[in-house]
Amino acid sequence: MALFVARLFYMQIIQHDRYVAAAEQEQVKSLVVKADRGEIYALDNGKPVKLVLNENVYTVFADPIEVKDPEAITKAVKEIAGGTAVKDIEKLVVDKPSRYKILAKNVSRNQAKLLREKQLAGLGFQKTTRRIHPEGKLASQVLGFVNAEGVGQYGIEEGLDDQLTGTDGMLKSVTDVRNVPLTVGNNNVRVPAKDGKNVVLSIDRNIQAYTEKALYDEMKKIGATKGSVIVMDPQSGKVLSMANLPDYNPEKYTTVMNGAAFNNSVITAPYEPGSVIKTFTVATALDKGVITPTSKFNNSDTISVEDIVIKNANLGITGDITMQAALSWSLNTGMVTIAQRLGDGKNITYDARKTMYTYLHDKFKLGEKTGIELAGEQAGNIISPDTVQGNAVRYSNMSFGQGMNPTMLQVASGFSSIVNGGRYYKPTVVAGEVTSDGSFKKTNSTLLDGGTISQESSDTARDMIREARNQFYAEGDKPGYDIGGKTGTSETLVDDSYTEDQTVGTYLGYGGDTAPKYVIMVQASAPGKALGGRDVVPIFTSISNWMIDYMKLQPKG
Repeated sequence: MALFVARLFYMQIIQHDRYVAAAEQEQVKSLVVKADRGEIYALDNGKPVKLVLNENVYTVFADPIEVKDPEAITKAVKEIAGGTAVKDIEKLVVDKPSRYKILAKNVSRNQAKLLREKQLAGLGFQKTTRRIHPEGKLASQVLGFVNAEGVGQYGIEEGLDDQLTGTDGMLKSVTDVRNVPLTVGNNNVRVPAKDGKNVVLSIDRNIQAYTEKALYDEMKKIGATKGSVIVMDPQSGKVLSMANLPDYNPEKYTTVMNGAAFNNSVITAPYEPGSVIKTFTVATALDKGVITPTSKFNNSDTISVEDIVIKNANLGITGDITMQAALSWSLNTGMVTIAQRLGDGKNITYDARKTMYTYLHDKFKLGEKTGIELAGEQAGNIISPDTVQGNAVRYSNMSFGQGMNPTMLQVASGFSSIVNGGRYYKPTVVAGEVTSDGSFKKTNSTLLDGGTISQESSDTARDMIREARNQFYAEGDKPGYDIGGKTGTSETLVDDSYTEDQTVGTYLGYGGDTAPKYVIMVQASAPGKALGGRDVVPIFTSISNWMIDYMKLQPKG
């Protein structure tokens, strides 16, 4: 009896804490309470509508040690779960060294209910969620997708993954062998999950849908295989539409054969934009006071810079030509002349190159990441005049959009500041969030530079850009509105050499009533095909006319 008493005293008193800890380890389990991923909204006439939402689904698993009838489980899962069942279920349900074998994923609520009703020993269920895209492919590269591990990939899903993911909670409780909580007692600890943020995009679902349709229709007509469009609000920096073709369905991302379809070329593919940059060169010269629209230069269709000769694409517009004509006819010689006038009037001096770099890179922010909330943004490059490559020849080419490689987003954002009075807003695809009580909390625009150019220079540049469109491409425009734009054609590299047989067509412009209300930039290309700015003008025109109606803009009297 003395030995028993001594042993009990030792176990119950001396080693009490040890055995309590062992019991807790055996019986009390910490269970993760999954946070719901934040949903993603677009705008519909200013009101948030869901583009990406969560649907409850279930993972069906087996505990082989608890399984009593493996054949019944195999048959039930195959019949009810169907295509969501994994391979080799027969082997999994009898793999007794394991306590957890997944038999099916993404099982619907109704399917899970039917399986539960069979009351098969050893069969368990875990509730999870999957992303649903009610608009299908709409804005697929803007959205991205969530992979099998629950991690955002591409687009806003990756760019704001931390905000969308939320924070898991924890439940600590006594459980049975299937980790199902049995009681709530003194050992219970509950940390509630914090769901992810519900993000509202600045993308307008109607503008996005029309942009994608217009891009698709016109690309078929001109034989383009790749195309991109961005529509921005120049008064805020908000992106209203961002479309790329080819695209994909985010719910079927595993079936995509070419990973390039995931990329949003508007932000991930820097390129030589060509003559659309002439609007930047003209704006710079206007702001520095070295030209006016009626300033003249003598055009002979060629101009020499050091050891190279630069030619115009449009030949025969020779003699004393105004700067307005140089922009309208897209004369390279006129832009090189402007670059010279930013220096000593004869050469593209270091001071001229420094001025161009200050405007293109520092003010208009070409060649630098914008910080937009989407994953995969590339910076591109604008060569500094302080480097060996930043010589006069390089800057003569840059004056008409070659020898540089910004992204479409950078160009559209810089152009917005040219036509809106000189205000550079940080480009964004986020309009706010939907809070837990269902209200729409808007975010404010961020003004990064209130004076890229003066208001007077902006007004003049806008008039010149409008005149450039009116002279050649305004035939299909709705009358009574202020619409301007500029074409661009750039050669591409084939086997490390530029070729005129494969070019990229670009068009950049704005539209509005009393002030610019939208900026549209279009790009299209195809392997082995020469496409120019004039080829993509119809895409701009189609979107522009639709925007006027959608935004209910009023024509001038």
